[in-house]
Amino acid sequence: MTDASACSANPDPVRCHRERLEERREDTARLEGTDLRLSRARLATALLAVALVLASLWQGWLSAWWLAAPAALFAVLVVVHNRVLRLLQAASRRVGWHELGLARLGDGWVGRGPAGERFQDADHPYAFDLDILGDGSLFQLLTTGQTAAGEETLARWLLEGADAATVRQRQAAVRDLASRPLFREELYTLGADVRAAVDSARLAEWATAPAQLDTGWLRTAAAALSAAAVAALAAWLAGLAPGALPAVLILVNVVVGGFRRGAVSRVLHGSAEPARELAVLGAIVGRVRRESFAADRLRQLAGDLGETGDPVRTVRQLGRLIEMHDWQHNILFAPIAACVLWGLHCATAVEAWRARHGQAVTAWLRIAGEIEALASLATYHFGRPNQPFPELAEGETPVCDGEQLAHPLLPAGAVANDVALGAEPQLLVVSGSNMAGKTTLLRTVGVNAVLALAGAPVRARRLRLTPLMIGGTLRVQDSLLDGRSRFYAEITRLRRLVDMARGPAPLLFLLDELFHGTNSSDRLDGAHGVLRYLLELRAIGLITTHDLALAALADRLAPAAANVHFEDQLTAGGAMTFDYRLRPGRSTGTNALALMAAVGLEVSRASAPKGDLLDLDPPGGKPSTAATEVLLADRDDRL
Repeated sequence: MTDASACSANPDPVRCHRERLEERREDTARLEGTDLRLSRARLATALLAVALVLASLWQGWLSAWWLAAPAALFAVLVVVHNRVLRLLQAASRRVGWHELGLARLGDGWVGRGPAGERFQDADHPYAFDLDILGDGSLFQLLTTGQTAAGEETLARWLLEGADAATVRQRQAAVRDLASRPLFREELYTLGADVRAAVDSARLAEWATAPAQLDTGWLRTAAAALSAAAVAALAAWLAGLAPGALPAVLILVNVVVGGFRRGAVSRVLHGSAEPARELAVLGAIVGRVRRESFAADRLRQLAGDLGETGDPVRTVRQLGRLIEMHDWQHNILFAPIAACVLWGLHCATAVEAWRARHGQAVTAWLRIAGEIEALASLATYHFGRPNQPFPELAEGETPVCDGEQLAHPLLPAGAVANDVALGAEPQLLVVSGSNMAGKTTLLRTVGVNAVLALAGAPVRARRLRLTPLMIGGTLRVQDSLLDGRSRFYAEITRLRRLVDMARGPAPLLFLLDELFHGTNSSDRLDGAHGVLRYLLELRAIGLITTHDLALAALADRLAPAAANVHFEDQLTAGGAMTFDYRLRPGRSTGTNALALMAAVGLEVSRASAPKGDLLDLDPPGGKPSTAATEVLLADRDDRL
């Protein structure tokens, strides 16, 4: 079955995975039966050989030559059995591919597959806030990469948004790969060996490291010494030269080999593992070269591979050199190897291979990584064909305009909301009671923006946005070891976001419960000053609050800001219910006391002074809190 016809009868991804999974399980069962039969045949052949040995030894009933037949049969069975075992292993991986696909479509993917923790950076402006990495993260949902290079590329795309042209290239490539389910399945199957084998950084370092042995004069001299020793030995055997001549030349070779033994050992033993890694990586890039792509970016990557030569043949050359090196460990061949500088020849040949193909290895890693990252996004798109690719807007005014946005990590049926940010409003102040959905809305907007700028489809009916930078304060934390309070961590992150907003790309900021770690007066003044400054820098974003006084900020900053809110309902039985629907205007209710009562904390409401909300414009029209001064200290200089 070709990619063009695969699953064409059932375009539904769930049905497609189920049908292919059944086929792969049948293949696995058939190969398991073959494996069992071959194992029994090998055992029977071995027992037959033992019986023939006993018969030949017991009063010479049979000639020992009868052992040749079972020995030859056993050798054939070993070769065939090894091939079947490789096919069985591949079939098992194909089963795993479709099982994982169904798990992701059925929301059972959490904890399955790599989580990307090694890419986590506590200082990243949004990775921790938006669950980009870690167990149950966006990375774990998306990745199907089996190589370290593939994981690194996908993580980089999720942590660094691309420009509009790059995103459009990736979108076309993702569409192309989504239509090639067999290619993606084979890529996953081939790459399974690489996950345990290839350390891309170490492999690239080995491939491009300076030579430890000269591949010019030393290689020529070694060839001349070996040829002289062989010629002298042949002349002595033919009676044309005295025996002292080959003896002297062999002694010279042994001495020369002894002097270079350390460097030879480092080169050859240091190349054994990279050769095994490259054998698998070569299979992946070789498979990529055989595919005929439609997308420009994919054709370009395949063309780049063509410029590096034939990866499969090149890798085999290195493998043969390492295999030839292993020959000298044979007790019968070792004396011959010492006489003809066998190890030195192999080592200089490996160094020559690295000199010719070292840069190609780094290219293979880069291309394999990008193909795997695109295949990960394509697999996500294949499983969710109704999710659209975003429209990339270009212009001076930043835009994030989404219709029916939902969080990609939530199960199917999650409530979706519309969010529109642009010239007016630049800011949405999201109010509402606890657990109403405010923080989830911020994450929904942020994660969909991350997907969009990585080149993936988004969980929305429609999304139009400008290439922008993203930053948030959803999970800023205190640190006992660093002596840092949560409030200080928050204003430090905010200062970084202000600096990002001053950059060439617009900023999408996502601020959760802004300045809730300080007193009400400072909180209002600080929030007003920081938000006003971010809006002056053309940034767009959302802030959440359950403080009704802070919701008045939108009125003060209008028309650049607007209020939206979530509501909750208290049932007759005292239970809280939420519909998670975003509504215009500010929230007018709270549920903190109701939630306390729901868990058994009976608290009476204290009386509070009546009056208007605090004045957000202090004398002089500029906030004077310490937090605002820290953030805006060099405002005039930088503007």
